[in-house]
Formats: sequence, C-alpha cells, structure tokens
Amino acid sequence: MTTLAKLPRWVLAGGALLAFIAGIINATGFLGVQHQGITHLTGTTTLLGIALGEHDGAGALHFTALIGAFMAGCVISGTIIQDSTLRLGRRYGVVLALEAILLVLAVPLLTHADAIGDYLASAACGLQNAMVSTYSGAVLRTTHFSGTLTDLGIFLGHRLRGLPVDARRVRLLLALVLSFLLGATAGAWLFHTIAYRALYIPAALTGATGVAYAIYRHLRPHQP
Repeated sequence: MTTLAKLPRWVLAGGALLAFIAGIINATGFLGVQHQGITHLTGTTTLLGIALGEHDGAGALHFTALIGAFMAGCVISGTIIQDSTLRLGRRYGVVLALEAILLVLAVPLLTHADAIGDYLASAACGLQNAMVSTYSGAVLRTTHFSGTLTDLGIFLGHRLRGLPVDARRVRLLLALVLSFLLGATAGAWLFHTIAYRALYIPAALTGATGVAYAIYRHLRPHQP
C-alpha cells in the first residue's frame, strides 16, 4: 500500500488540483436550485434521514438516487483502475475524461432544474474520490474533509504534547483543505457570473488533465 511519505510530487499536486475542482462543484451545488452539497455524502445522508422521518417519499427517493449515483461513480472508478497500487500506467486519464463528460452533460440538465443533472455531478465526484483513494492507498480525499480536519487536529494535539509529527503529511492535508476552499470561493464567483455553466471549468480542467495523461501513457507504452 502506498504511503504519503512515498507519494511522488505529481500525485500531491494532482490531489490539490482535484480538491480545487471539487470545491467549485460543491459551491455550485449549494448555490443552485437544490441548495445541497454534491461532493460529500454526510449531508446527503442526513437529508435522506430527515426525508424518511418526515415521510417525504419524493425527497427520500431523490437523496437515495444522489447517494446511489456517487456510489456508482466509485464502482466505475474501481472497475477501471482495479487496485490500490500507484502506477503511472493505470487508467487515471480515462476516469478523469469520464468525470469531465458527466459534468458537461450535467450543465444543461441543471440549468433546467432537472434532478438528473445532480445525479450526473454526484457520479462525477464519486469517480474522482475513488480514483484518488485508489492511487493513494485510501489516505487522500479530495471531495470531503471531515477526516482531513480530524487528522490535522490530532497532529496539532500531538505537537502540543511534544510528540513527533509527519510534517509532510500536515502540509499535504493543509494544501488539500486550502485548495478546496479556493475552489469553493472560485465556484461562488463563477456561479454568480455564469450560473451552472460554472461546471464547465472543472470539466475542462479534468478533461485536459485526462487527455494529457492519456497522451503521456501512450508515449510510454512500457508502463503496466
């Protein structure tokens, strides 16, 4: 299993970029018609529980579909990448390209208040989060940060007690959180400027990264 100490710089930079992208997507979800997060499932699961408690069948179906879409994205990502070993030859470019396609398809649907757009965006986030978890050995997350902030708090507590702390991991986790925050800030500005078309920005970023990765892999056919 790959540890943070062994992850190359390109992986760490990629994680920060994906966190920035997720911030844009989530801000767009909160500012849109549904006013709900897209990139994480804690709030969505809570809303599902509320809908069930209030006997809101339509709401329960909607939130169940959101969760199912995210999980479907994770399943597709796991099927494509297949294991948790970091290898440049793995088909990360395919996953990124699929994420870009889903985001592009979501824009016109969201613009017309079609819930299918929410599901496509949620699936895109599932693809991304599962991909990062896979290539990092399940130690990085780019779409939600409860665990990340928990780790940072633990490290701070260790530091206050004079215990050794992995400085590189602290810097990485801080970079992910700050990148997501910057993405959310950019997402808010973009949404107020171009509405749901803001999702074209993360789609372009993931698509370009996916294409570049695919070209790199083609030029290095010896990679497994």
